[in-house]
Parts: sequence; structure tokens; C-alpha cells
Amino acid sequence: MQQVANECAFAIRQARFYQASQQRIEELERLNHLKDDFVSTVSHELRAPMTNIRMAVEMLEAVLKQSQTLEAKHSSATRYLRILRDECQREMSLINNLLDLTRLDINTEPLVLTTNNLSAWILQILEPFSERFRTQQQQLHIDIPTEIPVLTTDFFQLEGILVELLNNAYKYTPANETIAVLLRATPSALRLSVSNSGVEISKDELAHIFDKFYRIPSHNPWNHKGTGLGLALLHKRVEQLQSTIIVSSEQKWITFTLQIPWSIEQDHPLADSSKSGEPRGQLNNGA
Repeated sequence: MQQVANECAFAIRQARFYQASQQRIEELERLNHLKDDFVSTVSHELRAPMTNIRMAVEMLEAVLKQSQTLEAKHSSATRYLRILRDECQREMSLINNLLDLTRLDINTEPLVLTTNNLSAWILQILEPFSERFRTQQQQLHIDIPTEIPVLTTDFFQLEGILVELLNNAYKYTPANETIAVLLRATPSALRLSVSNSGVEISKDELAHIFDKFYRIPSHNPWNHKGTGLGLALLHKRVEQLQSTIIVSSEQKWITFTLQIPWSIEQDHPLADSSKSGEPRGQLNNGA
């Protein structure tokens, strides 16, 4: 009888603990929803005045050009206008990232699927980055096979992922180091990787790299402007595409690998060549 009583008492305590835990979880979920609503509301409220500020800066620039005030490259007006323009763009990017994160968190926007030639599409995205890499004395290596079949996906979300990876590599790759873009296809997945040399991240830091507002402690945040939202937003976009992304750091190389599930017809040449592991495509030492 004593044993039964002890077991009943233990079961009652467990039930009460479970009930309290559920109430706590529900309260945390409610607070999280309130936080998301607050961030969304504030972001919307900030977007309107920032849009007006940006338009005012553009109008001011036009007026100063008309009066030939901006002809002197090192004038005070030119310097102040550049600061206004850069900081306005920085705040607009922050607001847009917050709104995008909120929308992706609540999953309110359906995917807009289109079909495109992936190899040509990636080269088009890379084109404006080539000059930026060259200015920073960074070497660009491109290894993209031309025989990749067309892909059906939401290319707006995919563009956001690739652009963020390229921006991240641009900011953190030292001069005379390399940024590499690699595309491979297997019968079950498409693998797109962006790597950069000259830097390394510890395993502890890699575990938090996709967290919101996370900045790597070993990097000076004042050298690279940002809020730590870029990779968090990227991860949300990857999840929406029902894909995965992994990051690794070894031998002074950091590699982000995006894997998009798909299927290749068995009679397609990639179905055989991907199994052998033989390299395909060309290496471009352009930038």
C-alpha cells in the first residue's frame, strides 16, 4: 500500500509539473507572438519616414548637382551627402530584413515557382560582384557546369540566399585571397557552395552563425557594418525552399553549402558523372 501511495504521489507531481510546463510554453509562445507583432509594427512604421528621407536625399543630390556644388569630389557637401545616402540605405536594409524575417517566421507568403537555366542564372548574379571583388583585390573562382538541367524553384528567395553569401564573402575575405563558387548536381540534390579563404571560424562560433543578431566575437563589428540578421534571414529562406545549408571552416577556408532536393532523369549524363565524382565545367580565374 505504501509503494502504491508513493507511485501515485509521484504521478501526481509529474502531472502537475507537466501542466505547469505546458502553461509556461504557452506563455512563452504568446510573448514570442507579441514580440513578432511589435517588430513588424515598428518596422512598418519606420519604413515610411525612411522612404521619405531617402527621397529627400535624392532630391538634395539633384539640386546640388544642378548648382554644381558636387563637382568638387572632396567638398564638405559631397562628403555629407555620401554619409546621408549610405546611412539611409543601411537603415532601409535593416527594416527590410526585419520585415522579411517576420514574414518568413509566420510563413504567410507562398513560394512563387518558376523554371530557369540555373548555370546562366548564377553567372548573371555573379556579374555585378566581379568588379567589387576586383576592387578588394579578391580572386574569384567559378566552377559551374553548363550541362546542369533547368531548375524549378522560387528564384527570388534563391537570389536572396546567393546574394547574402556573396556579400558575406566580400566583407570577410582579405585582399589577395580567394572566393570560390561551385555548383554540382547529383541524382537527389543540387549543391551550390560559396567558399572564401584567409579566415577561420571556431566550431563554437559556427554553431551560432545562423542565430539572429549574432556577431562573431573574434571579428571587429566596427570594421563591417551590419546587424547580424543577414545569415538568419538566409537560413529562413533556405527552410522555405525546403532545402538545407551547412557551413564548415577548416584550413583557413569557410564554406557554405546549399543543398536543394531535386531529381535527375537516370538517362541524363549527370546521373552517371555525379557518381564518379569527376570534376565538370570550367574554372574561371577572372577577377
